[in-house]
Amino acid sequence: MFRFMLLLLCAAALALPANLRAEPQDIAAAARGVVRVVVIGSDGEQIFPISHGTGFAVSPTRIVTNAHVVSEALADDSLRIGVVTSEGDDAVYAKTVAVSRRNDLALIELTGDLRLPPLTIAGGVPADSGEVTAVGYPMNVDRAQGLQIGDIFRSQPPVTARGFLSGARPSREFDTILHTAPIARGNSGGPLLDACGRVLGVNSFGADSGGSDAEFFFAVSTRELLPFLRENNVDLRVNALPCRSMAELDASEQDRQERLRAAQRAEQETRARTQRERRERIGLEAEQSVLEDRENAIALAFLLVLGGWSAASYAVYCKRRGREDKRIYIASGIAGAAFLAALVAWFSRPGLGEIDKRIAQALTQGQNEDDVAQMTSEGMQKLVCTLDVARSRVTSAETDDITLEWSEDGCVNGRTQYGLAGGTWSRVFVPNGEAAVSVNRFDPDTLTFRTDRYLLNRAQMSEARAQRRSYTPPKCKTENAASLLGEMQSSVTGKLPERANERLVYQCSP
Repeated sequence: MFRFMLLLLCAAALALPANLRAEPQDIAAAARGVVRVVVIGSDGEQIFPISHGTGFAVSPTRIVTNAHVVSEALADDSLRIGVVTSEGDDAVYAKTVAVSRRNDLALIELTGDLRLPPLTIAGGVPADSGEVTAVGYPMNVDRAQGLQIGDIFRSQPPVTARGFLSGARPSREFDTILHTAPIARGNSGGPLLDACGRVLGVNSFGADSGGSDAEFFFAVSTRELLPFLRENNVDLRVNALPCRSMAELDASEQDRQERLRAAQRAEQETRARTQRERRERIGLEAEQSVLEDRENAIALAFLLVLGGWSAASYAVYCKRRGREDKRIYIASGIAGAAFLAALVAWFSRPGLGEIDKRIAQALTQGQNEDDVAQMTSEGMQKLVCTLDVARSRVTSAETDDITLEWSEDGCVNGRTQYGLAGGTWSRVFVPNGEAAVSVNRFDPDTLTFRTDRYLLNRAQMSEARAQRRSYTPPKCKTENAASLLGEMQSSVTGKLPERANERLVYQCSP
C-alpha cells in the first residue's frame, strides 16, 4: 500500500505543470525570515534550551509560531522565549503578544534591535493540489547531524522539504491544510509555502502513520491566520496574484516581443505601402495640376494674342480710314499690352520639371505634420503607470500605481537621475533597511516602467551595499550624467544573480 501511494505521489509530481515548480530563489528568500523559537531555562548561572520549534516573521519585529511551541513559557514565568535567526549570529529574546490555543497560533515580538524580512501571506482560497514546501527546524535533523544541545543557540539554515497539497480539511476546532511535505518535531510553527514562497499555512501537527501508511501533515490555514494577525494589528503583506515562474514569464515576454516585432513589421509594411500610394497620388495630382496650369497658360496666351490682333486690326482699320482720333491710340495700346501679356503667359507657363518640385513640396509638408505630432507625443512628461499583471511576477512587493515625470535627459520627478547603458535607461536602488536590490528601467518609446527585485541574503546585501557606496550618482542636469551613471551602476548589477525574484511591469499613460 505504501509503495502504491508513493507511486501516486511521483505520478502527481510528473503531471504538475512547469509553472507550479517551486522557485529555489523564492524559497531561499522566504527562509531568511524563518527562525528557531527556543524556550529557555536558567539555573542562575547558565541558560539552556527546554524545547524548540519554528516561527516566521510577519513584520520586521513580530513572529508567528504555534501556541504549543511557547506553551511551557506561558505556564512558567521563569522560562523565556528566544529567537535564533537563520543567518548571521543574531539571537534575541522575545515576548508573547497574543495566543490563540483554539487554532494553535501565537504571536511573539522581538525585544532587541533585530529586524527580520517579513514573509508574504498568500491571498485567496488555497488550491486543492500543487507543490508546497515546509520550512523549519526538525529535531531529527539536528540529532542526525550530531548537534549538541547548545548548538540550538547558533544560527543554522532551516530545513526545506517538498510535498504536495492534499486539500483543505477542517479539524474539529479550526481550518487546516492537508499536505505531504515532511515535517517533524521542531517544525511546528514553521511556514508552509507555495511555489512563489508565499505562506499558505502554519505547520502544526502530523498524522500518525504507524510506520506503514503514507504520512500526511496539517498546517493551520490562512483562513485562521489572517484574522488572528489582523486582530493584533499586524501590517500584513498579502498577495493573491497568480504564481508564475520567472522562466515562464521570460518565455511569455519573448513571445510577446516576437509578436510585437511582427506587428511592427506589418505596420512598417502598411506605412510603406501607404507612403507609396500617397506618393503616387501626389505625383498624379502634381502632374494633372502642372498640365492644367500649362494648358491654362497657353489658352490665356492664345486669347491675349487674339485680343491683341483684334485691337491691332482695329487700329489699322481706323488708320486706313484716315481717322486721327484717340481710338487709334487706345486700340494700339491694348494690342501692345495684349501681345506683351501673351508673351508673359507663354514663357511663365510651368514646365514638366515643375511636377517633381510640387511632389517634393507636398511630401515635405506631410513630413512636417508628422514631426509636429511626434514632438507633441514626446512632450508628454507626467505619466501614471499601472501594473500589467500578465507581464509581472509579484511575490511581496507593493503594486500601487506609480506617478512618473520623465524628462528626455533621464531625470525622473525632477530629482532622480537615471543612467543610460546599452540604450536602456535604469536606476539601481540598494536600501539599507531591506534585504532587496531593485533595478528600475524605463522605456520612453513604449512608456513601459519595469522593476526587477532581487531578494538577497546578508552576505550578498553587504556586498551590494559596499558596491553602492563606492560611487555617488550624479545629480540631474549634470553634464554626461546619464552615461556616467550607466557605467557606475554596473558595479552593482554585475554582482546580482542571473534572475530576479520579482518583476513588476507597469504600462504608463499621460
